Amino acid sequence: MSCITPDGKLTESAKKILGATKDLTTPEEISKVTGIPLFRVRSSLRELGDAGLLEKIDGKFRRTVSGEEKLKG
Repeated sequence: MSCITPDGKLTESAKKILGATKDLTTPEEISKVTGIPLFRVRSSLRELGDAGLLEKIDGKFRRTVSGEEKLKG
């Protein structure tokens, strides 16, 4: 399941995941907060990271400036 639509918009699950990553957090914490299954959170984190919207630090994730802008816009 893609996190970014062909026209460049975030899906609802991507918005939830980015919303849960203001501070460094683990995939397990994101899953718990959003209610999205862990396997989907992990695949979404990879996709959002590849798009430059999240960064990974010591196994935890937080949104980048680009991710913040994308979430708002």
